[in-house]
Amino acid sequence: MTVNHLPYIAHVRKSGGNPQSLEEHLLGVAEITRRLASKIGLSSQGELIGLLHDLGKYSDEFQVYLKSATGLINQDEDEFVDARGLKGKIDHSSAGAQVIWDALAKQGGVSPIAGQMLSLCIASHHSGLIDCLSSDTNNPVVDNFTRRIRKSDSKTHVQEVLTKIDASISKRFRELIDDPSLIDGLKESIRHVMLRDNTPGVDPSQNQIIQFKLGLLVRLLFSCLIDADRTNTADFENPRAAKRRLNGQYCDWGVLSDRLESKLKSLSSEAPIDHIRRQISDHCFDKAFQAKGIYTLTVPTGGGKTLASLRFALHHAKKWEMERIVYIVPFTTIIDQNAEVVRAILELSEEDSGRIVLEHHSNLTPEEQGWREKILTENWDAPVIYTTSVQLLEALFGAGTRGARRMHQLANAVLVFDEIQTIPVNCVHLFNNAINFLVEHCGSTVVLCTATQPLLNQVDENKGALRFESVNEIMPDVKRLFNDLRRVEVINQRKSGGWSHQEIADLAIEEVAKSGSCLVIVNTKKSAKAIFQICQRQTGAPVYHLSTNMCPAHRKKSLAQIRALLTSPGSPVICISTQLIEAGVDIDFGAVIRCSAGLDSVAQASGRCNRHKRRVEIGRVHVVNPTDESLDMLTDIRCGRDVTDRLLDEAAAGEWKFDGDLLGPQAMERYFNYYFFARREEMAYPVSAKAIGREDTLLNLLSVNSIARGEFTRSYGTHPNIYLKQSFMSAAKAFKAIDAPTRGIIVPYGPEGRDLIGELCAAFEVEKQVELLRRVQQYTVNVFPHDLKRLQEQQAIHTIQEGVNILYLHTSYYSDAFGLGLTPDEPMEVLCV
Repeated sequence: MTVNHLPYIAHVRKSGGNPQSLEEHLLGVAEITRRLASKIGLSSQGELIGLLHDLGKYSDEFQVYLKSATGLINQDEDEFVDARGLKGKIDHSSAGAQVIWDALAKQGGVSPIAGQMLSLCIASHHSGLIDCLSSDTNNPVVDNFTRRIRKSDSKTHVQEVLTKIDASISKRFRELIDDPSLIDGLKESIRHVMLRDNTPGVDPSQNQIIQFKLGLLVRLLFSCLIDADRTNTADFENPRAAKRRLNGQYCDWGVLSDRLESKLKSLSSEAPIDHIRRQISDHCFDKAFQAKGIYTLTVPTGGGKTLASLRFALHHAKKWEMERIVYIVPFTTIIDQNAEVVRAILELSEEDSGRIVLEHHSNLTPEEQGWREKILTENWDAPVIYTTSVQLLEALFGAGTRGARRMHQLANAVLVFDEIQTIPVNCVHLFNNAINFLVEHCGSTVVLCTATQPLLNQVDENKGALRFESVNEIMPDVKRLFNDLRRVEVINQRKSGGWSHQEIADLAIEEVAKSGSCLVIVNTKKSAKAIFQICQRQTGAPVYHLSTNMCPAHRKKSLAQIRALLTSPGSPVICISTQLIEAGVDIDFGAVIRCSAGLDSVAQASGRCNRHKRRVEIGRVHVVNPTDESLDMLTDIRCGRDVTDRLLDEAAAGEWKFDGDLLGPQAMERYFNYYFFARREEMAYPVSAKAIGREDTLLNLLSVNSIARGEFTRSYGTHPNIYLKQSFMSAAKAFKAIDAPTRGIIVPYGPEGRDLIGELCAAFEVEKQVELLRRVQQYTVNVFPHDLKRLQEQQAIHTIQEGVNILYLHTSYYSDAFGLGLTPDEPMEVLCV
């Protein structure tokens, strides 16, 4: 086959048809991957995988396909092929993996391990990390890595591409592969992992935590490659947007910390609680200059953790020259309030706007991505990130390349977890091992913020416990702090037969008469809507509804109206909310009613009552057991409720005193002891035979993979001849940070929401789309798969453009009272035509 006279190309610009040479792309990706991997001391390893990742594109088969698909070969020419049927079928990712494996596998020592690690990254860069040993429901276990690396030359074209590779690529490859530091760097990283987690008498290849961390090391290198590849492709597609990319060049930490210090000096310190908050902030400042590591910040709700933890993070990042600060909040939390507070402090000019604080709520792009969705995927290129625990867990363990692209941004970073107790219980060991890896091997610091520390350092250390000591607590006297900030009493109102929605509404209206305001927190959206409607019918007081069916801009507006009423003398108000209001919301009600849940949730609810300690009377927090809430599908809430019921019963019987404080450290420690003991078998993330063909755990699949290894040995009479045996892809596909993965839908809330949808539909330039997608984070609602399907069946959602799988909602499915609904309220209006 004779190929068109054009040079070897990697991409063709969608607008204008200009080609990017393969040489330019490989050198560009190599340079970026080198820079990104340097933060973990693996710059040459990163450069090598970037240099060879698309090596297979030198083949005639791929070049003819790409040039035919993009019009560079005319359909009348003999070489032309019908590219539509070939999309995704021409292998261009195996050749580079084979070249590295062939160069390293025959050497001794750790060279074969290094070869497998680097080859995995290249072979997987379009699919997500592949299985080393396969795990699926229909086939026996096979050595999938060896099968891939031995793929026939007729499919990978490795011998052909080696004769056609550009001289600059060939020369740099030889320099890298012959440099002893290539192996020495990975050897040192592997040695560090093995030394830190070595168990006497256990072979490192059988050590669950060592193998888990080596898998994370592979994923981090993979993350560097994915981000470099997507970034280089996006910058070629849109050079103007590339000029505005930050690429890690951020505002100096000293400037940002000075801005915060100026703000803190301006804050009022008249009330006693202001003095306590100032002390908390000062302790965070003092601790910021200590070594990197894992810290706990145990402060009662309303203690000012937002600015105090930011003070620690900014000064710590400055002291140790760290790359970014990442705030991680619960999935159900209102993320935007804290982000807005911090943005107002750190972004002081128009030039700063959008370049310091980045909010990332939702996955607007699908998991299965086309070229444009890959370019539009958020990669956390900002100095201060606000995101959710779902996004963090997807970066660490999720399928495909969308989440994995962000993982490297967690290295050499300050990670601040707000309400750490909300980490899903089935992710505990995965999470603990990942955090230990990021701290001990990637130079990061972690701060665990909460009023209710969940004892993550006291779970089974053989499966993964966080490594920190009590001296890592930032507050010097937690018990005294809880006594000083005590502002409420918990009233156990549970009763035989439970509380109906009507009775809960009656109690709320009664409390408004006594306290002036009442917040009701329920466990389901159905209950929130029902109680809201009853209160609306029975009282003249303003009644508000909050749930995750409302987009951030909608919730923000409602909260502003509620706050205005709360601070206006004689203005009663009732708010009915799901648990999203329990963290990250600075709001102060006279009384709170909490439907039965975990004691940690009751504590968080209490933080919205008498928050600023301005009321003469102590605040009342009623715990009620509703009859009309079904928690069958809400396992975490149901288990937490059951443990709390046990604790409340024991306290009522006089078995525990808890220093007279049901929300204090003693009660919370007892609660988590009960809770974790009851759920200890769930913490390694069990998966069913339906998901992967056998009963297993993700912890096992991502480490020693003992069950798959045993099946392989029984089938073939020998052990698999590879060091890393993880089923990366099978585990990632089985992983869900929450019970079902959500998809972000852009909603037409208010004039701005409608205008943004219209602009997105009309924006065909990638540069404009990237800008708009950041703005529409405020106008998105995360939808579960079954609800998404129902909306699709009703034709209630559409893509913004043909070929761009980003979704928006019809106006008739969004209401001012409840947000997104599954039935229309008005005739449908299409915003894009």
